[in-house]
Amino acid sequence: MTIRLENVGIAVRDLEATIAFFTDLGLEVVGRDEVSGEWTDTAVGLDGNHARIAMLEAPDGSGRLELFEYLDDLAIETSPTLPNEIGMHRVAFSVDDLDEALEIAARHGCRPLRGVADYQGVYRLTYVRGPSDIIVMLAQALEADAG
Repeated sequence: MTIRLENVGIAVRDLEATIAFFTDLGLEVVGRDEVSGEWTDTAVGLDGNHARIAMLEAPDGSGRLELFEYLDDLAIETSPTLPNEIGMHRVAFSVDDLDEALEIAARHGCRPLRGVADYQGVYRLTYVRGPSDIIVMLAQALEADAG
């Protein structure tokens, strides 16, 4: 059997604002649709669901996010996920310039949960709370010292 990760799906409050955040960080919209009907009821396990969806992809094709906004009363607000909760935790991205990524995030009202960390001289990284309270990890690989 062959297995390949297809995408990570995230329900959002505001599809357009969430698309703007992730495309500003560098992802590309590769598809959009509005879905409803028996096939979605069956696949998702919710009768009567109706959603707008967008598929976003990293420019190098390494990963996809499927963002969806329910257009009916099936969306349920929950408390924002905390970094130590069991279950879906975060979405992570490698960036070549963490400071630039943080400037982009700040334009969307998103700031680090605590600050920027140095992981053993290998990565500078941080978690930000993105649109719809999504935890987004941004990490920049640090170059090894020359010499």
